[in-house]
Amino acid sequence: MRKQMTDVEKSIYEESEKINSVKKIVKARSSAVETFQTTPEELSSEDWKAKTFSFPNNTVRLGTVFSGIGAIEHAFQRLKLKYKIVFAGDIEEKCRQSYFANYEINEDDWFTDIREFDATQYRGQVDFIVGGAPCQAFSMVGKRLGFEDARGTLFYEFARVVKETEPKVFLFENVKGLINHDNGRTWQVIHDIFEELGYDVHFRILNSKDYGIPQNRERLFCLGFKKPTEFRFPAPIELEYRMYDFLEDYAYTKYFLKEKGIKFVTSHKNREKSYTQVNGDIALCQKRNQQFNWHGDFVYHPVAEGEPFEEDFDEFIFDVRDVEEKYYLSEKVAKYVLAGGTKGFRTSTKTDLDVARPLLQTMHKMHRAGVDNYVTHKGRIRKLTPRECLRLMGFKDSFKIVVSDTSMYQQSGNSIVVDVLIAILKQMDITTYGVNYEG
Repeated sequence: MRKQMTDVEKSIYEESEKINSVKKIVKARSSAVETFQTTPEELSSEDWKAKTFSFPNNTVRLGTVFSGIGAIEHAFQRLKLKYKIVFAGDIEEKCRQSYFANYEINEDDWFTDIREFDATQYRGQVDFIVGGAPCQAFSMVGKRLGFEDARGTLFYEFARVVKETEPKVFLFENVKGLINHDNGRTWQVIHDIFEELGYDVHFRILNSKDYGIPQNRERLFCLGFKKPTEFRFPAPIELEYRMYDFLEDYAYTKYFLKEKGIKFVTSHKNREKSYTQVNGDIALCQKRNQQFNWHGDFVYHPVAEGEPFEEDFDEFIFDVRDVEEKYYLSEKVAKYVLAGGTKGFRTSTKTDLDVARPLLQTMHKMHRAGVDNYVTHKGRIRKLTPRECLRLMGFKDSFKIVVSDTSMYQQSGNSIVVDVLIAILKQMDITTYGVNYEG
């Protein structure tokens, strides 16, 4: 019996006259490209945080595609800059709900399928276009089918919208793997198309942990300027916060793992694969499907001395003998290393101890689960809440959550990190590309 394809598989192999036409075009161009040497552009030596906007009264007319939950819109809100949403759109209905709950946009200026979106009506009315085409076709953890994946051709739609609207500047965001896909040929094709549209193209891989957010999330950022522009991407800044600082003071019982989940997170096999970490300083890359598995970031809540044990958590208690002994600390070490259980009480970070606490690896190597923290028979491990995921994507608590947990996990995992966008907007002085309605 033939196995029925999932919705994801259908989207990968979807065919239409337009998709097949785009595939032929990019395939022909790709075959003519030699290996592309990607040389990272130099970073600026300026302190972008100290920079001020030249024209704070200007309004930036903004158009976004693959809009998601509006990362660039939220960046403008956080910077308290004037902006007008000219158009936006996303194929996910739940994204539409989140977007309309948080931003002002006319119904007529929202589109669902970019392939059916005629942007010519907005020619000359947009200053800045932002979008990140679906990245699964180029992601290291995906099938990496590139242009053979129907989703991989959607960058062409982004380029078409740029061509039809002629913005002063555009920002294209995607996964790091796009750079080296097909030995660099894929990115060469995209890069050349942007240049052929008449734009001065600048690109670089940036990591969220270098711009104020404790999340290891490397993404490609590509800026295109209508006029030749001297631009260097913003320099990294010292990370002042750790993931722990972004946690909520209270989390509902439903976010805590039950016995099966705890065993998985602290298992030997999972620890070796480095897919999971508990109480890491820097979050792993946020994933859209983190609602559905136990890979990712978890928080350990030990029971502090004198703290009453809530009856609601009885379902999480299990026999110590059911878990491998090597995952448990001795009573002496556990009392020291796992002391405290609230945000107001932290474990010591000193390194001159009789029993040294294992050092955390850098996030590009990923932390190991079950090393920094261990599960006691009354311990509680929980996953991050949707609000915490939003915080780790740079969204302030003013962002309204109007969809289910499942949708919010997906939307946050698909978004662009707001703080990286803020650094770019300040570095490029986005207000110079706006218009003054008061003048």
